[in-house]
Amino acid sequence: MRVLGIETSCDETGIALYDTERGLLADALYSQVPVHAEYGGVVPELASRDHIRKTLPLVEQVLSEAGIPKSDLDAIAYTAGPGLVGALMVGATLARSMAFGLGIPSLGVHHMEGHLLAPLLAEDPPEYPFIALLVSGGHSQLVRVDGLGRYALLGESLDDAAGEAFDKTAKLLGLPYPGGPQVAALAEKGDPARFTFPRPMVKHPGLDMSFSGLKTHTLTTVKACREESGLTDQDRADIAWAFQQAVVDTLVIKCRRALVQEGLKTLVMAGGVSANSLLRHDLERKLQPDGVSVHYPSLRLCTDNGAMIAYAGALRLAAGQRDPQDAEVRARWPMTELSPPEAA
Repeated sequence: MRVLGIETSCDETGIALYDTERGLLADALYSQVPVHAEYGGVVPELASRDHIRKTLPLVEQVLSEAGIPKSDLDAIAYTAGPGLVGALMVGATLARSMAFGLGIPSLGVHHMEGHLLAPLLAEDPPEYPFIALLVSGGHSQLVRVDGLGRYALLGESLDDAAGEAFDKTAKLLGLPYPGGPQVAALAEKGDPARFTFPRPMVKHPGLDMSFSGLKTHTLTTVKACREESGLTDQDRADIAWAFQQAVVDTLVIKCRRALVQEGLKTLVMAGGVSANSLLRHDLERKLQPDGVSVHYPSLRLCTDNGAMIAYAGALRLAAGQRDPQDAEVRARWPMTELSPPEAA
């Protein structure tokens, strides 16, 4: 089955073609970062307009690179939520129109399920069951995964997601958008011995997380440095190091707790923050002595992309799932509402 995947949930247009027998045939990604950078964040209306301009040309590009005509497509998968409604509607409208014209099925895919399943595209994919750490700009969740659609939410951030905290810290430090990679790069120049930031909620039972207090601590530290002698470049680097290490330590502690609680030895990490090199390094270094194997997608599949949507869609389409007649995009869509294809 050849499935075209369309991702337009936020500020990246991702298109991919996945073959259930041959794997990923071609993919392309257009980032809107330059469009939104001057505003310091995503402007929904601009995102929708850019998706309108870029989605169809990228579809043509991917099909051309794969050497596959539209008539040879078997199905089309698209992101149906969660995300920006206008952006989601661009991808959904194109996908469902193409599918109708070609006489093939379409299917709306959950954005976070796409992220969760992206590591399974690797050459040595993890096997069910496993614990998934989903960390992005909008989500920080720990999920037990027993199979496709068989998810149990174990814990999540009660306020800011980890990626959101990175972005807000970047603004405090005067760094450009997007903030996560900028904070990580600046942290490499920081002094590990200067500041120690709190590890939020690690002493509380359970697996929920909170990063708003850490953001506030960062703000207090920035103000103190500015009042003392002005915020120097070294101050900014030292704060970035302390902030990043606090987030990483918190996530590692919560992951270990989830693995022990569920009696599992496999951890899958996905989402934009999974590209953070320190997080990858510390998860492996601190969990592997416990016999835990850590899996994550390739760097190019950490951020939003069409490959994860094509793959997740292909799994559900192959099991017989199709768009219902009343299919709509959803700005909010809890993963707990998902079910296995045979029960959908």
